[in-house]
Amino acid sequence: MTIDWDVEVPMRDGLVLRADVFRPQESGNYPVILAMGPYGKGLHFEEGFPSYWRDMVEAFPEIAENTSNRYQNWELVDPEKWVPDGYVCVRVDSRGAGRSPGFLDPQSQIEARDFYDCIEWAGVQPWSNGKVGLLGISYYAVNQWHVAALRPPHLAAICVWEGFADYYRDKVRHGGIMNDFLDGWFNKQVVRVQHGVGGRGFIDPNTGYPVAGDDQLSEQELRENRGDPAGNVKARQLDGAYYAERTPDLSRIEVPLFSAGNWGGMGLHTRGNVEGFVAAGSTQKWLEMHGDTHFSPFYTDRGIALQKQFFGTFLKKEDNGWLDRPAVEVLVRHPGEKFTSRFEDAWPLPGTVWTKFYLDPHENALTNEPKSAEPVAYHAMGEGVRFSLPVADHAREFTGHAALHLSLSSSTVDADVFVVLQLFDPQGEEVTFIGSNDPKVPVGLGWLRASHRALDPDRSTPYRPYHTHKDPQPLEPGVPVTLDIEIWPTSIVIPSGYRLDLVVLGRDYKNSEIEIADAMYTTQGVGPFTHTDPADRPAEVFDTVNHLHFDPADPPYLLLPEIKAAN
Repeated sequence: MTIDWDVEVPMRDGLVLRADVFRPQESGNYPVILAMGPYGKGLHFEEGFPSYWRDMVEAFPEIAENTSNRYQNWELVDPEKWVPDGYVCVRVDSRGAGRSPGFLDPQSQIEARDFYDCIEWAGVQPWSNGKVGLLGISYYAVNQWHVAALRPPHLAAICVWEGFADYYRDKVRHGGIMNDFLDGWFNKQVVRVQHGVGGRGFIDPNTGYPVAGDDQLSEQELRENRGDPAGNVKARQLDGAYYAERTPDLSRIEVPLFSAGNWGGMGLHTRGNVEGFVAAGSTQKWLEMHGDTHFSPFYTDRGIALQKQFFGTFLKKEDNGWLDRPAVEVLVRHPGEKFTSRFEDAWPLPGTVWTKFYLDPHENALTNEPKSAEPVAYHAMGEGVRFSLPVADHAREFTGHAALHLSLSSSTVDADVFVVLQLFDPQGEEVTFIGSNDPKVPVGLGWLRASHRALDPDRSTPYRPYHTHKDPQPLEPGVPVTLDIEIWPTSIVIPSGYRLDLVVLGRDYKNSEIEIADAMYTTQGVGPFTHTDPADRPAEVFDTVNHLHFDPADPPYLLLPEIKAAN
């Protein structure tokens, strides 16, 4: 292939971004696979993220086959596996990142407009057939929602692979509770390749150029030339204009869409892939839900085949059977990292039986009939209150949204509620799963700050409550309030003899801590998506005693998406 390094891409305000273009040697007009982001187009996957690369290739050797791996870049396609099939692969360093100058402000409207300009530039290049597709994981998926809503004329299709959609609800404030992820992500993964780090940072092994640009700015100059995402979130507890700017209007998306989500992505992407699929205005849209890590499914032969079939249809006009594909494919999750594929025509899955399981404090059980009881107290930072679904002599499947309806009081003016769904084998050992950002995740997670309990009636459903996060309602100590808590989409087949538990507590779920070499965080079951900031969760308010109430007129229950024909 022919490679053009550091190609200039002009923006509407006169700034020039830098792109690497991988294209077939034979002249012609080819469809374009484009991505733009802040991770450094010249940073080799194996150098920037060595443990993730090593573990991925060990688990799936096919990823490193039929390629030299010289151009592997974090969360982007390997051009050696795309260019031979007649695609041009374009990687652009976003404004202020890598080799592109400017003010670094991730997921801002300026960045979305830059992405629009990159698409329009690529659509008229002499090697382009005028059809641009967007493809990438995580950040390179998230900004697809934004730019597609702006409707650039040369955008032909998007493949959003594990990408959140709602900046407030998906990324930074789960149920109104601030997520610790943002500060570490920005400083450890983005700032290290900010434009101006220059020769103090990584060197592109293919070009010999500094990944973060030839300019070498002082630390003070670098700080002045970037935003402060974590500071902005800490200063804004409620949803509002800042978050709206970073949350796209999904209804404006018109291009064909393929959304691929991960059951184990609780804490960042899972919700967005589902919400994006449902809310997008596209008449041609597909959803796929899988398991395993955040990146392996993207690079496997199966993942690449799906991506090429999708883009072959809309960028090359191939008659390859994609248009006959049902709208939804779920890889239904079983214990032991086993998945079974099932195709459906819609989401939520047709035929879902929304089943209420009432909380019984007498037996610590989930039952078919409500039970009245005295309030049950629990220490917020303790082990919480556990309710178990009775063990069945047959398999049961739950795939889709879940929700918890509670009545709760606090000894203070607020309470943070953390909800966990856990699976246990017949020996009583917890069964965990490989998650997108943690090797041992539970079945499901949900969160809600009690003062943020107000619902948007127009956007809420019984199985997916939607909170406004705009009008906090402090609690009166000792007085119960009603809470409807969203549990992010999940999938589990519970085999005969296994047990599903619901746990209500006031802190993050934890299992055994796992140290991963070269990783940016210690895992404990939720990856980096913890909620421990003392300014957001002052001990005098949240390290307290809460009570669950069991009013027979409004009994608490867990709502699960039961699929009667369990695989």
